[in-house]
Order: sequence, then structure tokens, then C-alpha cells
Amino acid sequence: DLAGAGMKVALGDRNADALTETATMIIESGGDVFTGELDARDPDALTAYFADVDAYYGRKWDVLINVVGGTFRQSFEDSNPRGWDALIRANFIWLLHSTQLAIARMRPEGGSIINITSIEGHRAAPGFAVYAAMKAAVTSLTWTLAVELAPENIRVNTIAPDFIATPGILAQSPHDRGEEASALRYRISTPMGRIGNLADAGGCALFLASNLSCFVTGTTLHPDGGAIASSGWFNW
Repeated sequence: DLAGAGMKVALGDRNADALTETATMIIESGGDVFTGELDARDPDALTAYFADVDAYYGRKWDVLINVVGGTFRQSFEDSNPRGWDALIRANFIWLLHSTQLAIARMRPEGGSIINITSIEGHRAAPGFAVYAAMKAAVTSLTWTLAVELAPENIRVNTIAPDFIATPGILAQSPHDRGEEASALRYRISTPMGRIGNLADAGGCALFLASNLSCFVTGTTLHPDGGAIASSGWFNW
């Protein structure tokens, strides 16, 4: 979505195949893209990636989108410090580093930092306690940095989707009663009656990256079909 709007894009991920697939789509549509294969949780690798992007595009960054995250289902009672550390590193610590690296690169003109969180940071999430807590932490961090960086015209916002049909999410979804039953579950729990798609989240990112949102900071967009507003109401 960003490349289609004319943005020069840099992608970092540990999945080489996904990087190649996405970069090919961008190039074939006439866009400009740089890719780097790395694990964002590695501070040295993340620092080196930022430097590589600087060398390719120049040091001025306009937009940073922090996407990396992940979780697994487990009761809190059965969890342990090693698992907590893994979830905290994957969903919060690396994002602190990435954001800090970007701030200096957005001066003096300003920029937009967009953090992908989750609806689980705004409601109870049994079986995902530490993950949900980290998503809430990112939201709190976003509020604080939005105020701290506002005088420099650096905006900080979050996108908190519910169910978006990405390969990773689909792999975690329960299909024990068949795909039709699984789809019915989300039609019932989502007021708009459908599963979210990639464009639903991408459109939010494009809005927050562009000057259409030049006076928006410290807020959260919810591409969730009304799930956060429904507060447990079901679309029977």
C-alpha cells in the first residue's frame, strides 16, 4: 500500500522468502524497495540494518512502521520466566530500540512512527496474558512518545487490529470444526460480519504515514470491524 502510494520502502524481516515475494510485487508495480534479512530482536543486527537503509536511501527517514510480534497460547500459571522474556523481547524490547534509532533520522523535518499492536492490548486475553500486557505497554509508550516528540513534529500512533487474515494468524486459528465453522465464529464476533483483510490494516498505515493525518498523534486506529466497540455483543 505504501509503495503503491509512491513511498520508497525498506523492508526488514527474518523470512527471506516473504521478503523476496513482497519486494517482487513492489518492483513489478514500479516501486522502489530495499530489503534486509535480519532478526529484529538482535540489537546489533537491527542497528546494522538501519545503517544499511541509510546507505541505500540516505539518513532522512519519514516513516517507521514497527510490525514484528508474536505469541503462543498458554495459561499464565503454566508459563515461566524464560517464556516471559521471549514474549517481552519479541513484542516490546526490540520496538524500543527500533523507535530510538528512527527518532534521530526523522529530525529536523519530523516524521510518523506507527506501531502495530493488537486488540488484545485493549481487552482481556486469557491464555495470552504476557503478550496482551506487552501490547498494552506499546500503547502506553505511544502516548508518552507522542507527547514527548510532538514539538519536533514526530507523530506516534498505533494500529490495533483484531482478526486479519495473514498466513501467521490463519496458522494459529482453530479449524477443528472445519473452516466454515471457523469463519462463522468470526462473523458472529465481529459486528461487520467478516474477517479483516490485509488492505484493512494497510489503509490505516497509509493514512497514518501520510499528511492526511498530519495533526493526529497519540491515537489508535482499530481495523477490527467494530469488535472493540461491541464489548462482548455477538452478531447472532
